[in-house]
Amino acid sequence: MIELVDVQKNFAGQMVVHPLNLTIKEGEFLTLLGPSGCGKTTILRMIAGFEQPTEGQIVLDGADLTALPPNRRDLNLVFQHYALFPHMTVEDNIAFGLKMKKLPQAEIKQRIEEAVAMTQLTPLVKRYPHQLSGGQQQRVAIARAIANKPKVLLLDEPLGALDLQLRKNLQSELKQLQRSLGITFVYVTHDQEEAMMLSDRIVIMNNGQVEQIGTPREIYATPATLFAATFVGENNIFSQDGRLFAVRPEKLKATRDTDAAKRTGVVQDVLYLGSIHKLVVQLDGEPMTVTIALDFTDERPWEIGEKLGVNWGSQDEVNIGA
Repeated sequence: MIELVDVQKNFAGQMVVHPLNLTIKEGEFLTLLGPSGCGKTTILRMIAGFEQPTEGQIVLDGADLTALPPNRRDLNLVFQHYALFPHMTVEDNIAFGLKMKKLPQAEIKQRIEEAVAMTQLTPLVKRYPHQLSGGQQQRVAIARAIANKPKVLLLDEPLGALDLQLRKNLQSELKQLQRSLGITFVYVTHDQEEAMMLSDRIVIMNNGQVEQIGTPREIYATPATLFAATFVGENNIFSQDGRLFAVRPEKLKATRDTDAAKRTGVVQDVLYLGSIHKLVVQLDGEPMTVTIALDFTDERPWEIGEKLGVNWGSQDEVNIGA
């Protein structure tokens, strides 16, 4: 278990991570999610020991790590850009840290074999980084980290440099790897879909502060703040009687019976997205548009410029403040 106790970080007098208290459970996949510059990578680097907190403590299984250098912490960090030695083979890259620890040669060999098997690299152990694809190089970086058998694996946008399809394939592999290892993963990303797919819990960050902590289902169904509501997935924000509330696109219903509608508007765009249609609607008398997700039906298609009504159930409203 990792505990961040009143951790904060200042750079040149500017607070980039506001006082943070966070408990990361043993064996969970926790993701720090937020836009660039929100403080998520700084938090990861403080856990790893590459940055020192301005204030606060970082504790792993009851031991205070705050003043320890990275090589004395029982964790490993995987970077976005691999950080492989170009003059070493896959096998030697993985072995490097193990040799630095002066482990017996037989144990080094066994750990390499286990790590490359888990990351599907066994046929590639004699190749050099320049002979590998980006996805293969990232697998080497992950294999090098897990060969050290850390209690915690820290991953800083490890899939960010890969193309979409490869990224999706490796997302699935990462989740399976975490389950098979049974260790804690702390993952940094700005990709909302990636966070939702991989995580047991998500920490949404914005401007150095935590907006919400929860499971993917909690984050999507009950966003706690306006930022959380609009950053993860599409949402429609309404104001009524001095309060703000969010309604997801799939919860809105479009109707041609405008007299019975909660809101009325005009169709601005009709988007075809495979399994669903989406309507973009300019609401009457309000400087906002809403998005409505529609299942395929036999109903007459909506046309741009057509008048419509918008309805939803009160149970689908999520209050996000005044």
